[in-house]
Amino acid sequence: MPSPCDPEYAPPGDVGAALMMIDSRLKAVYDGRTETDPEQRALIDQLAGSMDAEGVRDLLDGACTLIYMFMTWLRKAHEDQDKDVIEYVVPNLVASLRAMPRSVRPETVPTMAGMVIAAGTDLSPNLWRRQYGDWTQAEMNPLEATAFLLAEYINRITDDRDFATRLIARALSATDQD
Repeated sequence: MPSPCDPEYAPPGDVGAALMMIDSRLKAVYDGRTETDPEQRALIDQLAGSMDAEGVRDLLDGACTLIYMFMTWLRKAHEDQDKDVIEYVVPNLVASLRAMPRSVRPETVPTMAGMVIAAGTDLSPNLWRRQYGDWTQAEMNPLEATAFLLAEYINRITDDRDFATRLIARALSATDQD
């Protein structure tokens, strides 16, 4: 019996906008900046300012789709090494989120870990999250941080600062061609 959290039932959201935000953060961190480039920040602010409630929901769904895609890639990479993705990725993610108390409130960490576990077990993180109600304002930064940390983890294990972004860009390109 299919799960109501099966990814085939999940809206993909605005993956491109979510990827732009994550890529912007990655570039800032890799360049040693604590803040996003002012030009990038202006683009992100313009994007966010132009969104209505549906646009925000699409961006949230897009971030969840990124989490799902990153965890799918990580699951396959870990399975190739006879390792369990949950055992290796979740503790790393939780430790990183807990180390960010100004951006990630402690009470949001279990939700982010749950989303990553859902994605790691081939469930849609956004449908998994929806069963517990609407998103809260307190979950916005942790959601972005979760997608960012997964992308950075992928980049680190592949020793390629752009691997995670290219991974998603290629998937989007392949989808556009279909």
